[in-house]
Amino acid sequence: MALPDRLILALGALAGLLGVLASAAAAHGGGTDSLKTAAQFLLFHAPVLIGLAALIATGAVHRGLTRVSGAAILIGLALFCGDLALRALAATSLFPMAAPAGGIVLMLGWLIAAATAFVRVRV
Repeated sequence: MALPDRLILALGALAGLLGVLASAAAAHGGGTDSLKTAAQFLLFHAPVLIGLAALIATGAVHRGLTRVSGAAILIGLALFCGDLALRALAATSLFPMAAPAGGIVLMLGWLIAAATAFVRVRV
């Protein structure tokens, strides 16, 4: 497995870890709905990233396009969840419109993932 694919896999697992951590913080630390939402998004997308890495490893999908999809999902998660968590835990934001921008990048990542189903894989 190539380094970019290992990064998608590792960062997907890290998203799962952070999702569990944020869930615990929300449950035990009086977390806000924003922190709960960030935790849910991390936990929902962690298996997607791991799955994308696995699909790349099997050669079932176009490697480059799937990597772009994974990167978009990771960037979207960082912006969306990072902003929500920072607002909940530190009462500040990453930057103006970080969460909406992250949400749009997440949707773009999903759209690219859908497109990989229709792109021919070179053998």
